Amino acid sequence: MKIASWNVNSLNVRLPHVLEWCATAQPDVLALQETKMEDAKFPIAALEAAGYRCAFSGQKTYNGVAILARGDIADVQHGVAGLEDPQRRILSATVGGPGSGPGQAVRIVNLYVVNGQAVGSEKYAYKLDWLAKVTAFLAEEIRRHPRLVVLGDFNIAPDDRDVHDPAAWHEQILCSTPERDALKRMLDLGLADSFRLFNDEAGHFSWWDYRQAAFRRDLGLRIDLILLSEALRSTCRAAAIDRTPRTWERASDHTPVTVDIE
Repeated sequence: MKIASWNVNSLNVRLPHVLEWCATAQPDVLALQETKMEDAKFPIAALEAAGYRCAFSGQKTYNGVAILARGDIADVQHGVAGLEDPQRRILSATVGGPGSGPGQAVRIVNLYVVNGQAVGSEKYAYKLDWLAKVTAFLAEEIRRHPRLVVLGDFNIAPDDRDVHDPAAWHEQILCSTPERDALKRMLDLGLADSFRLFNDEAGHFSWWDYRQAAFRRDLGLRIDLILLSEALRSTCRAAAIDRTPRTWERASDHTPVTVDIE
């Protein structure tokens, strides 16, 4: 099963990119963030024609998450109990790959983590509280669903290897110690950063600002993650970042990240 995550920064704009990438990369599951689309306008027909069932939770202009799968999608959950948040940032579902049996189903939790704006701001405090509540939710999810994947745009660079200029970003938003500690508490539930199972090197990024020719200059951050439970970690055969879609005209500022599991 190939599982992918991609912040598309407007599905209305990037739908042709999603369809092109899916036709080439052939993911079995694709989690999208920042769809920026009301549910009534979600392009179900186009995605079903491409071979994908859809679960989605969206709103106009901002946020929005979706899960696309070639197999069945079941037990869809919007949001998190105890987190009163009108923003559409969390979507969970159980998916099965083509031809998979009941024991091979995977629980997907798709997160579009709060940005936080600036260290010390009210939005930053809200981000840390949001992460704490989501981590409490995940502790229960991993108990109920040993085959768990938590993925999405985390808006946190896990460590300095994931930052093009660690000195410039030191203790700034997306790279501050409290944010990284919050992510570590999530990982301590028994989740593994899949990319780091295969690559320890610095300089691999999934997001580049639109400004200052950041992509051309490779001034990026790795903030799009796929976290795997212990049961799936042992079956993971590859993890990658596909930079190609970031080169396309009218590209999202993020690019897809993928894992392959047996």
